[in-house]
Amino acid sequence: MKTLRTRTSHVLTVVLMLLGVTTAATAQAQAAPQRLAASTTICSNSPIPAGWVVTSSYSSWGCPGTGVSYTITDTAGQTNLTICSFSPKPAGWVVTSSYSSSNCAGSGVAYGFHNVANDTNVGVCSMSPIPAGWVITSSYSSSNCAGTGVAYSLHNVANDTSAGVCSMSPIPAGWVVTSSYSSSNCVGTGVAYTLFKITTQTSAVVCSFSPLPAGWVVSSYYPSSNCYGSGVAYSIRKA
Repeated sequence: MKTLRTRTSHVLTVVLMLLGVTTAATAQAQAAPQRLAASTTICSNSPIPAGWVVTSSYSSWGCPGTGVSYTITDTAGQTNLTICSFSPKPAGWVVTSSYSSSNCAGSGVAYGFHNVANDTNVGVCSMSPIPAGWVITSSYSSSNCAGTGVAYSLHNVANDTSAGVCSMSPIPAGWVVTSSYSSSNCVGTGVAYTLFKITTQTSAVVCSFSPLPAGWVVSSYYPSSNCYGSGVAYSIRKA
């Protein structure tokens, strides 16, 4: 009898220990945040996680209030995607084409989307976001960009000290406009700029509409035919 009681006691102890381990594991699994799959479906009024894009939208009875569902995709590890025109656009990505699409209920327009992390030059549609440190080197008519009909050639100036850009181009911090002139390569404005990067210089001559680097001041100004648009140049120096 004593042996039977002892064995029964041991069995109960083992069962209770196993139950405890199972309960703890279940609690940990429930407590751990669930990671979304590479693609998932949400209602259109749901928040879209950072770094995710909308790849399709469609009518859905499962989404009361909006009646629209989105398929969203994580851009991590991706280089090229097709997104709806109203999708969030993560930094470092550009729109390379736009076209009509029945997969994007709400706008009817889809974009070819590209990550420029490994690029130096890329062609984009004019409605594309322009990544930091990139400039517009030309603009031209394009049937691949429904909505604007205009495309841009972009260039990364990270390793440059000078660049020729269109006047609608963003000008990176620390760069100045040293001349401007008429250009048929810049559809939309017809004007191009020569940009120069300030590095170790303590003085420079720029066009009057040029941004001034932080800590620089205008020391004089004068008429200049090199600054198409204003006709005025500034001598600037580091304060």
